[in-house]
Amino acid sequence: MSERMLTEPNTARGRPKDPAKRRAILEAAKTLFLTHGFAGTSMDAVAAEAGVSKLTVYSHFSDKETLFSSAVAAKCENQMPMPMFTLREGQPVEVLLQQIGEAFLEMIYSDDSMQMMRLINAVGTQDQTMAQLFYAAGPQHIQSAMSQLLEQTNAQGQLNIPDTLHAGELFFGMLQGGCRHIQIMLGCKNPPAKEENRVHVAEVVRIFMRAYGC
Repeated sequence: MSERMLTEPNTARGRPKDPAKRRAILEAAKTLFLTHGFAGTSMDAVAAEAGVSKLTVYSHFSDKETLFSSAVAAKCENQMPMPMFTLREGQPVEVLLQQIGEAFLEMIYSDDSMQMMRLINAVGTQDQTMAQLFYAAGPQHIQSAMSQLLEQTNAQGQLNIPDTLHAGELFFGMLQGGCRHIQIMLGCKNPPAKEENRVHVAEVVRIFMRAYGC
């Protein structure tokens, strides 16, 4: 049977969604997607793992693609909430960039994120749906939020960035670095400690401000 929702238009119309069940479904989906990949995870399995009915899963998420995207977005939102990318009146941009940088490194080097990246690197060519959904819900979403923030800094006169999308890519690229990031993803080196991240982010922010500061 297709993973798409069965046609029962009046099943849950008008009923408020249960936030606790939604969280349980997302947690179950994350566990199963990390273990079995996108193609190997069914909505039935997610329902069983979450302890809810299949119709409950579909009442929250219309199909497996939406569920996967929502699970990735929830992970990002938990560690890098979108309000983080808003520059408050009078807030120095370098302070906000430091916060974003530290949160970004903490997110990408969390166990879940590294497991997901390794899985996608291993099966992405065979499971393009999983790879594309992950990119859109995770990296692309964060990159878009960063570009909008940099547009805001331009408008406030704190930075002068001709191409905010490219500048955001440079910022996140410097945060990850080259050899260090590869070593961590290969398991040859442990993820950095908080203090190491703080120092590294501060250096990246200094370079970024030197390049784009007014």
